[in-house]
This record gives sequence, structure tokens and C-alpha cells, in this order.
Amino acid sequence: MDFTFEFVRIFAYTAYLISPILASLSVIIITLGMIVARIEHWNRSDALYWTFITATTVGYGDFRPTHHTSRTISVFIAILGVIFTGILVSIALEATSHTVRLFADPLAVEAIKQHLVEQAHPH
Repeated sequence: MDFTFEFVRIFAYTAYLISPILASLSVIIITLGMIVARIEHWNRSDALYWTFITATTVGYGDFRPTHHTSRTISVFIAILGVIFTGILVSIALEATSHTVRLFADPLAVEAIKQHLVEQAHPH
């Protein structure tokens, strides 16, 4: 359980440090989604739903832009969403890596490295 708490602590702290970037991306994504909503005459809740689905690249297709400008903006929303998701994944990987280094038995880590080397270069 200590491992999990340490991971959460590192993840939360790093996300806090990166929060201005994440907040900026969120504001841009939501603003672009509201622009599309105005062009497409969607209500705010449908627009937020569509924006989230587009930014996460899930794309259910129940709402879809019909105007050329809206479609172009949706591409930018998807790109920004991938960047946002990539940042979160990067934070999670770094937190995991750091936590493993803190809790791993150095001898076990060395044994794993040796095993991987032997697997890569069999005699």
C-alpha cells in the first residue's frame, strides 16, 4: 500500500506542477468546443459532451459537425486532446518509474536487468 500512496503522491505533485499547462489546454479545448456549438446551434451541455468525446478521440458520432469550419476546429480539439492525454500518461509513467526506483530491491533490479541482457543476447 505504501507503493500506491507514493505513486499517488508523486503523480498529484507533478500534475500540480504541470497544472498551468493542463488548465490552459482545457480552456482552449472548451473554448473551441463552444465555438463549434455556436456554429452548429448546439446547447452547452451537448457541446461540452461532444468536446470531451472529441478531445479524448472516442468520437461516438451521435453529434457531429456539419459545417466546414466546425470540422476544422474539431481536428484541433482532437490534437489538443491527444497532447493533454499524452501529458497525463507521461506524468503517470514518470511517477511509476520513480516509485519503482524507491521501492525496488537493488539486487532484484540487477537480476532483472541481467536476465533481459541474456534474453537479448543468447549464447
